[in-house]
Amino acid sequence: MKIYTKTGDKGTTSLFGGTRVPKHHIRIESYGSVDELNSHIGLVKDQKVGDHTREILNRVQDRLFTLGAILATDPEKAILKSGQERLNIPTITEEDIILLEKEMDSMNENLPEMTHFVLPGGHPSVSICHIARCVCRRAERMATALHEISPFNELVLQYLNRLSDYLFVLARKLSKDLHANEVKWIPEKRS
Repeated sequence: MKIYTKTGDKGTTSLFGGTRVPKHHIRIESYGSVDELNSHIGLVKDQKVGDHTREILNRVQDRLFTLGAILATDPEKAILKSGQERLNIPTITEEDIILLEKEMDSMNENLPEMTHFVLPGGHPSVSICHIARCVCRRAERMATALHEISPFNELVLQYLNRLSDYLFVLARKLSKDLHANEVKWIPEKRS
């Protein structure tokens, strides 16, 4: 199988189901942001995060591929006229969201109370995690814009929202584990 197909040379690409759309289409931007996020999650996973966190991040990457497939699917081609599903696309479930919530609760138990916004940084691993969080927020914004014009399972939006929260808490946990300085943002007073 060749990697290059030459079918996108004129600025279009195929959705799951065969529909061709411009490469700048909101649907492409949505799942492209999720793909970028998945790469950043891989980079977070390559840090010294511990076996349990690495296992959770493996699960997250799997879910992001599922999420990307949902976003990459032409809704008109996904369901037959009979109402049956035509394409075998996995789903995001409430259990996926609950897992992230439980992980955040567990990490938060050992973190100091947050009294201010936190500036990203303090250690390369923490910064990488914050970058992943920001890309996740962008993916969420893009998916929300797509959802307004072409609705899909709202659990996708909830998952992205929880994942960005999870990445924030993970960054705080990494700061603690790595003995990095967590810098509070205290706005400058100007006269």
